[in-house]
Amino acid sequence: MNRWFLSSFLVVSLAGCQSVYYGAMEKAGVHKRDIMIDRVESAQESQTDAKEQFESALEQYQSIVTIEDQDLVERYEKLNDEYEDSKAAAEKVSERINSVEDVSEALFDEWEDEIDLYSNANLKRQSEAKLRQTKKQYEKLITAMRSAESRMDPVLQVFQDQVLFLKHNLNARAIDSLQGELGNVNTEVAGLIREMEKSIAESEAFISSLKN
Repeated sequence: MNRWFLSSFLVVSLAGCQSVYYGAMEKAGVHKRDIMIDRVESAQESQTDAKEQFESALEQYQSIVTIEDQDLVERYEKLNDEYEDSKAAAEKVSERINSVEDVSEALFDEWEDEIDLYSNANLKRQSEAKLRQTKKQYEKLITAMRSAESRMDPVLQVFQDQVLFLKHNLNARAIDSLQGELGNVNTEVAGLIREMEKSIAESEAFISSLKN
């Protein structure tokens, strides 16, 4: 069995599992729209958590390079803990954005299929207009989410570099070198925080539009 077949099989299987899940939820009275709102809210929550975690990591980094008389091993362990927590937070953000995309595709596919069932031309036009509007709002949302997500990896790379440098150079000269990198770290994290805040705001606007 070749790799292409296995990959295709997994994709179909996952899609089938999601279809069964949405069908079961529908029978229980929970519609895709409700699942979408819940997942957007979860993604928003994970982004807020990640934003706070990256801010915490930055504070820890700043304290490491500016406060004297700290044990070097302790400095490394603190910064490494913050890095690992930040990496985990970033992974959760990506997972939840993916889940938003999944249910959104299912919802829009269903909506488009059901538009063809209208016999009333006026109601059909209204539904088509609402679908276009919702898709437009959704595109803004997912673009903001992916933009914020794309800023996480460069920041994680910066923190990883500093953690590795401390690990391999547990001496005073390492701290002197890190001091010079503080400006770069500040800039990267500040950019990430701005993107996170924009994405969180887009999530709030999208959720509000669906609930109205």
